[in-house]
Amino acid sequence: MPRKALTIAGSDSGAGAGLQADLKTFAALGVYGSTVVTAVTAQNTRGVADWLALPPTLVAAQIEAVLTDIGADAVKTGMLANAETVNAVAESLRPAAQTPLVVDPVMAAKGGDPLVDDTAVAAYREILLPVATVVTPNLPEVERLLGRPVRSRSEMRQAARDVVALGCRAALVKGGHAAGAAFDVLFDGTDFFTYEVERIATRNDHGTGCTLASAIAAYLARGLPISEAVGEAKRYVTGALRHAYAVGAGHSPVNHFWSGVVPSNESPDSARDAS
Repeated sequence: MPRKALTIAGSDSGAGAGLQADLKTFAALGVYGSTVVTAVTAQNTRGVADWLALPPTLVAAQIEAVLTDIGADAVKTGMLANAETVNAVAESLRPAAQTPLVVDPVMAAKGGDPLVDDTAVAAYREILLPVATVVTPNLPEVERLLGRPVRSRSEMRQAARDVVALGCRAALVKGGHAAGAAFDVLFDGTDFFTYEVERIATRNDHGTGCTLASAIAAYLARGLPISEAVGEAKRYVTGALRHAYAVGAGHSPVNHFWSGVVPSNESPDSARDAS
């Protein structure tokens, strides 16, 4: 029986990000994925044309339907468009309080199109982050969460510490928007961990944030501790970027199945050796 993960996120009609990217990631890493749709977007590799948030009551009903039957060994959130949705998600996850929760505070699409309003940002800080296991903001997102610029590596370290101070167990501040090598910093409330890999020169990078967060959730579902789950997820995303190919005229998605499907009972090390 494979481990299970639940994604609570928006739908991407181009299938490069959102819950479609999450499902691809879960499948590639040998985890059974369930979905809760929070919003429907009309988008492709060139941008977001329109989007509509689903009623919070319907979001809550989906969560209850999945958790009371299928269950989840880890939960990942993506696009939560407004405070009402954030609150509905937090309340609906109370019965699964011991389940690892990865919060990807999605605030804009790859092209910069906004996907949340200001009420959602405040609700993230006050309601959802305090119950999260790992929060995975990029630089623009952590700047919006903390209300200040975050640019240097030392500022990223302090930002990770400050996000944890909001109540979550760990924070991964991603430096993909900065120049140079891809540098991320994780703070777990006690220790710092840094992850630095080569920057892959490609336009096919749509959905990297969703993919990384869902990969972390998949590895947490498989029982890895936080720092190791992040490290394995980083390796997976780097490979997905390196093997990505164009499917549209803009930012095409990463290649989620670049190393085939990894059985959930196979260790990350043996899977990596096999690939």
